[in-house]
Amino acid sequence: MADRDEAVTLDAGDPLRALYDRFVVADDGLIYLDGNSLGRLPRDTPARLTEVVSRQWGERLIRGWGEGWMRLPTTIGDRLGAGLLGAAAGQVAIADSTTVCLYKLAAAALAARPGRTEIVTDADNFPTDRYVLESLARERGCEIVWIECDPQSGPAPEQVCAVLGERTALVALSHVSYRSACILEQREITRLAHRAGALTLWDESHAVGAIPLTLDDDGVDLAAGCTYKYLNGGPGAPAFMYVRAEHQATLRQPIWGWLGRAQPFEMAPGWVPGEGIAAMLSGTPPVLALAAAAAGIDVVLEAGIDAIRRKSIELTQYAIDLIDEWLAPLGCSVGSPRDAAIRGSHVALVHPDARTLCPRLAGEGVLADFRTPDLIRLGLSPLTTRFVDVHDGLERLRELLRRE
Repeated sequence: MADRDEAVTLDAGDPLRALYDRFVVADDGLIYLDGNSLGRLPRDTPARLTEVVSRQWGERLIRGWGEGWMRLPTTIGDRLGAGLLGAAAGQVAIADSTTVCLYKLAAAALAARPGRTEIVTDADNFPTDRYVLESLARERGCEIVWIECDPQSGPAPEQVCAVLGERTALVALSHVSYRSACILEQREITRLAHRAGALTLWDESHAVGAIPLTLDDDGVDLAAGCTYKYLNGGPGAPAFMYVRAEHQATLRQPIWGWLGRAQPFEMAPGWVPGEGIAAMLSGTPPVLALAAAAAGIDVVLEAGIDAIRRKSIELTQYAIDLIDEWLAPLGCSVGSPRDAAIRGSHVALVHPDARTLCPRLAGEGVLADFRTPDLIRLGLSPLTTRFVDVHDGLERLRELLRRE
Protein backbone atom coordinates (compact mmCIF):
# COMPACT_ATOMS: atom_id res chain seq x y z
CA MET A 1 0.00 0.00 0.00
CA ALA A 2 2.86 2.39 0.71
CA ASP A 3 4.21 2.11 -2.84
CA ARG A 4 3.65 5.38 -4.72
CA ASP A 5 3.26 3.47 -7.97
CA GLU A 6 0.08 1.99 -6.53
CA ALA A 7 -1.30 5.49 -6.00
CA VAL A 8 -0.41 6.41 -9.60
CA THR A 9 -2.23 3.29 -10.82
CA LEU A 10 -5.31 4.13 -8.76
CA ASP A 11 -5.38 7.62 -10.25
CA ALA A 12 -5.01 6.26 -13.78
CA GLY A 13 -8.05 4.03 -13.28
CA ASP A 14 -10.16 6.70 -11.61
CA PRO A 15 -13.49 7.13 -13.50
CA LEU A 16 -13.57 10.76 -12.35
CA ARG A 17 -10.03 11.48 -13.53
CA ALA A 18 -11.06 13.74 -16.42
CA LEU A 19 -12.95 16.07 -14.10
CA TYR A 20 -9.76 16.88 -12.17
CA ASP A 21 -8.78 19.11 -15.09
CA ARG A 22 -12.02 21.07 -14.71
CA PHE A 23 -10.54 22.79 -11.66
CA VAL A 24 -7.78 25.35 -11.26
CA VAL A 25 -4.71 23.66 -9.77
CA ALA A 26 -1.62 25.86 -9.48
CA ASP A 27 1.67 24.35 -10.59
CA ASP A 28 3.32 25.05 -7.24
CA GLY A 29 3.65 21.56 -5.77
CA LEU A 30 1.11 22.26 -3.06
CA ILE A 31 -0.78 19.25 -1.74
CA TYR A 32 -4.29 20.44 -0.90
CA LEU A 33 -6.10 18.33 1.69
CA ASP A 34 -8.59 20.96 2.81
CA GLY A 35 -11.33 20.71 0.20
CA ASN A 36 -13.84 19.97 2.94
CA SER A 37 -13.34 23.55 4.15
CA LEU A 38 -13.03 25.35 0.81
CA GLY A 39 -13.35 23.57 -2.50
CA ARG A 40 -11.09 24.35 -5.43
CA LEU A 41 -12.06 26.88 -8.10
CA PRO A 42 -13.85 25.33 -11.12
CA ARG A 43 -12.39 26.52 -14.40
CA ASP A 44 -15.88 27.46 -15.62
CA THR A 45 -16.51 29.88 -12.76
CA PRO A 46 -14.57 32.93 -14.07
CA ALA A 47 -16.38 32.70 -17.42
CA ARG A 48 -19.75 32.39 -15.67
CA LEU A 49 -19.00 35.47 -13.59
CA THR A 50 -17.75 37.39 -16.63
CA GLU A 51 -21.03 36.62 -18.39
CA VAL A 52 -23.04 37.94 -15.46
CA VAL A 53 -20.87 41.02 -14.97
CA SER A 54 -20.17 42.02 -18.57
CA ARG A 55 -23.34 41.08 -20.41
CA GLN A 56 -26.14 40.63 -17.88
CA TRP A 57 -25.18 43.46 -15.53
CA GLY A 58 -23.14 45.55 -17.98
CA GLU A 59 -25.62 45.45 -20.87
CA ARG A 60 -28.97 44.37 -19.55
CA LEU A 61 -28.72 46.37 -16.31
CA ILE A 62 -31.88 46.28 -14.20
CA ARG A 63 -33.65 44.22 -16.87
CA GLY A 64 -31.67 41.27 -15.52
CA TRP A 65 -34.11 40.92 -12.63
CA GLY A 66 -36.89 40.10 -15.04
CA GLU A 67 -34.64 37.88 -17.15
CA GLY A 68 -33.85 35.29 -14.52
CA TRP A 69 -31.99 36.88 -11.62
CA MET A 70 -35.02 36.93 -9.31
CA ARG A 71 -35.61 33.21 -9.78
CA LEU A 72 -32.00 32.11 -9.18
CA PRO A 73 -32.47 31.06 -5.51
CA THR A 74 -35.15 28.55 -6.48
CA THR A 75 -34.03 27.50 -9.97
CA ILE A 76 -30.54 26.62 -8.72
CA GLY A 77 -32.14 25.22 -5.57
CA ASP A 78 -34.26 22.82 -7.61
CA ARG A 79 -31.18 21.57 -9.52
CA LEU A 80 -29.38 21.03 -6.25
CA GLY A 81 -32.40 19.34 -4.69
CA ALA A 82 -33.02 16.93 -7.56
CA GLY A 83 -29.40 15.98 -8.16
CA LEU A 84 -27.84 15.93 -4.70
CA LEU A 85 -30.40 16.27 -1.91
CA GLY A 86 -33.07 13.77 -2.91
CA ALA A 87 -35.63 16.56 -2.82
CA ALA A 88 -38.52 17.10 -5.22
CA ALA A 89 -38.95 20.49 -6.84
CA GLY A 90 -40.13 23.48 -4.85
CA GLN A 91 -38.44 22.61 -1.56
CA VAL A 92 -34.94 24.12 -1.85
CA ALA A 93 -33.77 27.72 -2.07
CA ILE A 94 -30.23 29.12 -2.00
CA ALA A 95 -30.11 32.40 -0.17
CA ASP A 96 -28.12 33.45 2.87
CA SER A 97 -25.14 32.23 4.88
CA THR A 98 -25.41 28.86 6.62
CA THR A 99 -25.79 30.60 9.97
CA VAL A 100 -28.68 32.77 8.78
CA CYS A 101 -30.38 29.80 7.11
CA LEU A 102 -30.09 27.73 10.28
CA TYR A 103 -31.49 30.59 12.34
CA LYS A 104 -34.48 31.03 10.05
CA LEU A 105 -35.30 27.34 10.01
CA ALA A 106 -34.80 26.75 13.73
CA ALA A 107 -36.88 29.81 14.64
CA ALA A 108 -39.67 28.69 12.32
CA ALA A 109 -39.62 25.19 13.83
CA LEU A 110 -39.85 26.48 17.40
CA ALA A 111 -42.75 28.77 16.51
CA ALA A 112 -44.53 25.78 14.98
CA ARG A 113 -44.36 23.85 18.26
CA PRO A 114 -45.90 26.22 20.83
CA GLY A 115 -45.83 24.98 24.38
CA ARG A 116 -42.77 22.82 23.76
CA THR A 117 -39.64 24.24 25.32
CA GLU A 118 -36.75 21.85 24.62
CA ILE A 119 -34.21 21.81 21.79
CA VAL A 120 -32.13 18.65 21.40
CA THR A 121 -28.62 18.78 19.95
CA ASP A 122 -25.21 17.31 20.73
CA ALA A 123 -22.36 18.98 22.55
CA ASP A 124 -20.01 18.32 19.62
CA ASN A 125 -22.24 19.84 16.96
CA PHE A 126 -20.65 22.49 14.75
CA PRO A 127 -20.18 25.75 16.70
CA THR A 128 -22.44 27.94 14.59
CA ASP A 129 -25.27 25.41 15.00
CA ARG A 130 -24.82 25.45 18.77
CA TYR A 131 -24.60 29.22 18.96
CA VAL A 132 -27.74 29.72 16.85
CA LEU A 133 -29.66 27.31 19.05
CA GLU A 134 -28.35 28.93 22.23
CA SER A 135 -29.41 32.37 20.99
CA LEU A 136 -32.90 31.11 20.19
CA ALA A 137 -33.16 29.31 23.51
CA ARG A 138 -32.38 32.54 25.33
CA GLU A 139 -34.76 34.53 23.16
CA ARG A 140 -37.66 32.05 23.42
CA GLY A 141 -37.13 30.86 26.99
CA CYS A 142 -36.29 27.35 25.85
CA GLU A 143 -33.87 24.80 27.26
CA ILE A 144 -31.21 23.00 25.27
CA VAL A 145 -30.89 19.31 26.00
CA TRP A 146 -27.26 18.45 25.29
CA ILE A 147 -26.37 14.93 24.21
CA GLU A 148 -22.90 13.98 25.40
CA CYS A 149 -21.40 11.34 23.14
CA ASP A 150 -18.17 10.04 21.70
CA PRO A 151 -17.12 12.66 19.10
CA GLN A 152 -15.80 9.87 16.88
CA SER A 153 -19.23 8.27 16.57
CA GLY A 154 -21.71 11.06 17.20
CA PRO A 155 -25.15 10.67 18.79
CA ALA A 156 -26.77 7.30 18.07
CA PRO A 157 -30.55 6.95 17.66
CA GLU A 158 -30.88 5.41 21.11
CA GLN A 159 -29.11 8.39 22.67
CA VAL A 160 -31.46 10.77 20.93
CA CYS A 161 -34.47 8.67 21.88
CA ALA A 162 -33.45 8.78 25.55
CA VAL A 163 -33.87 12.57 25.74
CA LEU A 164 -37.02 12.97 23.63
CA GLY A 165 -40.31 13.77 25.29
CA GLU A 166 -43.49 15.80 25.18
CA ARG A 167 -41.51 19.02 25.69
CA THR A 168 -39.19 18.44 22.70
CA ALA A 169 -39.82 21.01 19.98
CA LEU A 170 -36.78 20.52 17.73
CA VAL A 171 -33.99 18.02 17.16
CA ALA A 172 -31.09 19.77 15.40
CA LEU A 173 -28.02 17.76 14.38
CA SER A 174 -25.32 17.61 11.72
CA HIS A 175 -25.71 14.71 9.32
CA VAL A 176 -21.92 14.35 8.98
CA SER A 177 -19.71 15.36 11.89
CA TYR A 178 -17.39 18.25 11.05
CA ARG A 179 -14.81 16.72 13.37
CA SER A 180 -14.80 12.95 12.78
CA ALA A 181 -16.80 12.61 9.52
CA CYS A 182 -19.19 10.20 11.23
CA ILE A 183 -22.48 9.86 9.33
CA LEU A 184 -25.48 9.89 11.65
CA GLU A 185 -28.57 7.75 11.12
CA GLN A 186 -30.66 10.59 9.75
CA ARG A 187 -33.72 8.56 8.81
CA GLU A 188 -34.05 6.73 12.12
CA ILE A 189 -33.38 9.81 14.25
CA THR A 190 -35.95 11.74 12.23
CA ARG A 191 -38.49 8.95 12.76
CA LEU A 192 -37.90 9.00 16.50
CA ALA A 193 -38.26 12.78 16.64
CA HIS A 194 -41.55 12.61 14.76
CA ARG A 195 -42.83 9.92 17.10
CA ALA A 196 -42.24 12.38 19.95
CA GLY A 197 -44.03 15.16 18.05
CA ALA A 198 -40.86 17.17 17.33
CA LEU A 199 -39.47 18.62 14.12
CA THR A 200 -35.98 17.94 12.79
CA LEU A 201 -33.34 20.29 11.40
CA TRP A 202 -30.29 18.76 9.75
CA ASP A 203 -27.05 20.54 8.86
CA GLU A 204 -25.84 18.96 5.60
CA SER A 205 -22.71 21.10 5.17
CA HIS A 206 -20.24 18.18 5.35
CA ALA A 207 -22.60 15.84 3.53
CA VAL A 208 -23.85 17.59 0.39
CA GLY A 209 -21.69 16.75 -2.60
CA ALA A 210 -19.86 14.00 -0.69
CA ILE A 211 -22.53 11.41 0.15
CA PRO A 212 -25.92 10.63 -1.42
CA LEU A 213 -28.77 12.38 0.40
CA THR A 214 -32.43 11.38 0.48
CA LEU A 215 -34.14 14.18 2.38
CA ASP A 216 -37.63 13.42 1.07
CA ASP A 217 -37.41 9.69 1.70
CA ASP A 218 -35.86 10.20 5.14
CA GLY A 219 -38.80 12.33 6.22
CA VAL A 220 -36.56 15.31 7.02
CA ASP A 221 -38.50 18.43 7.95
CA LEU A 222 -35.81 21.08 7.53
CA ALA A 223 -32.21 21.16 6.36
CA ALA A 224 -29.48 23.66 5.53
CA GLY A 225 -25.96 23.44 4.21
CA CYS A 226 -23.18 25.43 2.61
CA THR A 227 -22.07 25.39 -1.02
CA TYR A 228 -18.37 26.23 -0.65
CA LYS A 229 -17.05 22.85 0.51
CA TYR A 230 -17.68 19.86 -1.75
CA LEU A 231 -19.83 21.98 -4.09
CA ASN A 232 -16.93 24.37 -4.86
CA GLY A 233 -19.07 27.49 -4.82
CA GLY A 234 -16.30 29.80 -3.59
CA PRO A 235 -15.48 31.53 -0.30
CA GLY A 236 -18.60 32.74 1.45
CA ALA A 237 -20.90 31.17 -1.15
CA PRO A 238 -24.57 31.23 -0.10
CA ALA A 239 -26.13 28.28 1.67
CA PHE A 240 -29.32 26.38 0.88
CA MET A 241 -32.50 25.81 2.84
CA TYR A 242 -34.75 22.77 2.49
CA VAL A 243 -38.31 22.96 3.78
CA ARG A 244 -40.44 19.87 3.34
CA ALA A 245 -43.46 20.66 1.15
CA GLU A 246 -46.00 19.69 3.79
CA HIS A 247 -44.66 22.37 6.17
CA GLN A 248 -44.41 25.28 3.78
CA ALA A 249 -47.94 26.59 4.33
CA THR A 250 -47.55 26.78 8.10
CA LEU A 251 -43.89 27.49 8.94
CA ARG A 252 -43.04 31.18 9.29
CA GLN A 253 -39.46 32.33 9.19
CA PRO A 254 -38.48 35.30 11.40
CA ILE A 255 -36.69 37.62 8.94
CA TRP A 256 -39.51 39.19 6.96
CA GLY A 257 -37.96 40.75 3.89
CA TRP A 258 -39.52 42.01 0.73
CA LEU A 259 -38.52 39.06 -1.41
CA GLY A 260 -40.30 36.51 0.79
CA ARG A 261 -43.57 38.39 0.55
CA ALA A 262 -46.40 37.55 -1.80
CA GLN A 263 -46.19 39.78 -4.89
CA PRO A 264 -43.08 41.60 -3.68
CA PHE A 265 -43.19 44.27 -6.40
CA GLU A 266 -46.58 45.46 -5.19
CA MET A 267 -44.72 47.07 -2.26
CA ALA A 268 -47.90 46.67 -0.22
CA PRO A 269 -48.19 47.30 3.53
CA GLY A 270 -47.85 44.37 5.89
CA TRP A 271 -46.08 41.10 5.29
CA VAL A 272 -47.96 38.26 3.63
CA PRO A 273 -45.89 35.11 3.00
CA GLY A 274 -45.13 34.16 -0.55
CA GLU A 275 -45.92 30.76 -1.93
CA GLY A 276 -43.89 27.68 -1.11
CA ILE A 277 -40.17 27.82 -0.43
CA ALA A 278 -40.05 31.45 -1.61
CA ALA A 279 -41.56 32.49 1.73
CA MET A 280 -38.25 31.55 3.38
CA LEU A 281 -36.37 34.19 1.39
CA SER A 282 -35.68 37.63 2.82
CA GLY A 283 -33.55 40.00 0.77
CA THR A 284 -32.37 40.52 -2.78
CA PRO A 285 -30.61 37.47 -4.30
CA PRO A 286 -26.76 37.66 -4.38
CA VAL A 287 -26.55 37.21 -8.13
CA LEU A 288 -22.76 37.00 -8.51
CA ALA A 289 -22.42 34.54 -5.64
CA LEU A 290 -25.28 32.44 -7.01
CA ALA A 291 -23.61 32.28 -10.41
CA ALA A 292 -20.41 30.99 -8.83
CA ALA A 293 -22.31 28.46 -6.73
CA ALA A 294 -24.15 27.22 -9.81
CA ALA A 295 -20.87 26.63 -11.64
CA GLY A 296 -19.57 24.44 -8.81
CA ILE A 297 -22.84 22.58 -8.42
CA ASP A 298 -22.94 21.80 -12.14
CA VAL A 299 -19.56 20.04 -12.08
CA VAL A 300 -20.68 17.90 -9.14
CA LEU A 301 -23.92 17.04 -10.92
CA GLU A 302 -21.95 16.09 -14.03
CA ALA A 303 -19.81 13.70 -12.00
CA GLY A 304 -22.79 12.10 -10.27
CA ILE A 305 -23.04 11.60 -6.54
CA ASP A 306 -22.77 7.80 -6.70
CA ALA A 307 -19.41 7.96 -8.49
CA ILE A 308 -18.25 10.64 -6.06
CA ARG A 309 -19.22 8.49 -3.10
CA ARG A 310 -17.38 5.46 -4.46
CA LYS A 311 -14.17 7.44 -4.84
CA SER A 312 -14.63 9.05 -1.45
CA ILE A 313 -14.72 5.65 0.20
CA GLU A 314 -11.61 4.54 -1.69
CA LEU A 315 -9.70 7.75 -0.87
CA THR A 316 -10.53 7.73 2.82
CA GLN A 317 -9.72 4.03 3.14
CA TYR A 318 -6.40 4.59 1.39
CA ALA A 319 -5.58 7.37 3.87
CA ILE A 320 -6.56 5.21 6.85
CA ASP A 321 -4.35 2.37 5.60
CA LEU A 322 -1.37 4.72 5.30
CA ILE A 323 -1.98 6.14 8.76
CA ASP A 324 -2.05 2.64 10.20
CA GLU A 325 1.10 1.57 8.34
CA TRP A 326 3.22 4.70 8.51
CA LEU A 327 1.97 7.00 11.23
CA ALA A 328 0.59 4.81 14.01
CA PRO A 329 4.15 3.89 15.10
CA LEU A 330 4.85 7.62 15.30
CA GLY A 331 2.03 8.46 17.72
CA CYS A 332 -0.89 8.98 15.33
CA SER A 333 -4.27 7.27 15.24
CA VAL A 334 -7.48 7.43 13.23
CA GLY A 335 -10.25 9.58 14.70
CA SER A 336 -12.86 8.75 12.05
CA PRO A 337 -15.11 5.69 11.74
CA ARG A 338 -13.38 2.73 10.14
CA ASP A 339 -16.67 1.51 8.74
CA ALA A 340 -16.96 3.21 5.33
CA ALA A 341 -20.76 3.09 5.52
CA ILE A 342 -20.74 5.66 8.32
CA ARG A 343 -17.70 7.70 7.22
CA GLY A 344 -17.91 10.92 5.20
CA SER A 345 -15.20 12.32 2.95
CA HIS A 346 -12.57 13.46 5.41
CA VAL A 347 -10.32 11.58 7.79
CA ALA A 348 -9.49 12.82 11.27
CA LEU A 349 -5.90 12.07 12.22
CA VAL A 350 -5.28 12.18 15.97
CA HIS A 351 -1.96 13.33 17.41
CA PRO A 352 -1.31 15.00 20.78
CA ASP A 353 0.69 17.79 19.08
CA ALA A 354 -1.80 18.33 16.23
CA ARG A 355 -2.10 22.04 17.00
CA THR A 356 1.56 22.68 16.21
CA LEU A 357 1.93 19.89 13.65
CA CYS A 358 -0.66 21.36 11.29
CA PRO A 359 1.16 24.65 10.56
CA ARG A 360 4.48 22.79 10.33
CA LEU A 361 2.89 20.46 7.81
CA ALA A 362 1.80 23.52 5.83
CA GLY A 363 5.46 24.55 5.83
CA GLU A 364 6.15 21.24 4.10
CA GLY A 365 3.66 22.13 1.36
CA VAL A 366 0.63 20.19 2.67
CA LEU A 367 -2.54 22.09 3.57
CA ALA A 368 -4.88 20.39 6.00
CA ASP A 369 -6.65 21.90 9.01
CA PHE A 370 -6.59 21.61 12.79
CA ARG A 371 -9.57 20.96 15.03
CA THR A 372 -9.37 21.05 18.80
CA PRO A 373 -8.08 19.41 20.79
CA ASP A 374 -5.86 17.00 18.82
CA LEU A 375 -7.13 16.47 15.25
CA ILE A 376 -5.68 17.13 11.84
CA ARG A 377 -8.50 16.89 9.31
CA LEU A 378 -7.57 15.48 5.93
CA GLY A 379 -10.24 16.74 3.55
CA LEU A 380 -10.38 14.35 0.60
CA SER A 381 -12.61 15.96 -2.00
CA PRO A 382 -13.22 13.24 -4.60
CA LEU A 383 -13.20 15.51 -7.66
CA THR A 384 -9.97 17.30 -6.80
CA THR A 385 -7.98 14.98 -4.51
CA ARG A 386 -5.82 12.31 -6.13
CA PHE A 387 -4.45 9.19 -4.52
CA VAL A 388 -0.93 10.53 -5.08
CA ASP A 389 -1.92 13.62 -3.08
CA VAL A 390 -2.88 11.42 -0.15
CA HIS A 391 0.28 9.35 -0.51
CA ASP A 392 2.65 12.30 -0.81
CA GLY A 393 0.93 14.35 1.88
CA LEU A 394 1.08 11.60 4.47
CA GLU A 395 4.64 10.76 3.44
CA ARG A 396 5.67 14.34 4.20
CA LEU A 397 3.92 14.11 7.56
CA ARG A 398 5.79 10.89 8.28
CA GLU A 399 9.11 12.51 7.49
CA LEU A 400 8.21 15.50 9.65
CA LEU A 401 7.40 13.24 12.60
CA ARG A 402 10.54 11.22 12.07
CA ARG A 403 12.73 14.31 12.17
CA GLU A 404 11.17 15.37 15.44
